[in-house]
Amino acid sequence: MLHNSDKPADSYLRHHTAARPKAGSHDGLDADEGLFGIAEVAAELGITTRTIRFYEQKGLISLQRINRARALTKRDRARLALILRARAIGSSLEEIAHYLELYGQHGEGRSRQLRYVIDRTQDAIADLESRRAKIDSLLADLREIHQTSVAQLTALQAKPQ
Repeated sequence: MLHNSDKPADSYLRHHTAARPKAGSHDGLDADEGLFGIAEVAAELGITTRTIRFYEQKGLISLQRINRARALTKRDRARLALILRARAIGSSLEEIAHYLELYGQHGEGRSRQLRYVIDRTQDAIADLESRRAKIDSLLADLREIHQTSVAQLTALQAKPQ
């Protein structure tokens, strides 16, 4: 299905990568891996193609080139979704790069990666809980000030002048 926002190259990639040979691919990609055009992935993830190129420039993903079109493998599409989620929860590019490097070439670093996530999320949870406690305290103070001010104003307005 060609969407209005898709470029012809994305349509070409979807059509021509579906029937790729299973072995001996000239570009070194696994035929089962599949390719996705960057406009298609950008639309799916609600980002711009420029954002995808930014993460490529930072070395977090690798775009494949088919003729003049850029495409992502399933692996890099999943990496991109992970990057966006990590950014949404406040991770820096350096932290994301470190996390991705821990995985290794074939997943051999998965346990190190999970330990890193456990440590990082534990620290983030503790920080957010501390912030929430401070906010709750400030809200209690503000509610008390508000109630006191309302009572004082009501008392002032009730007095004959």
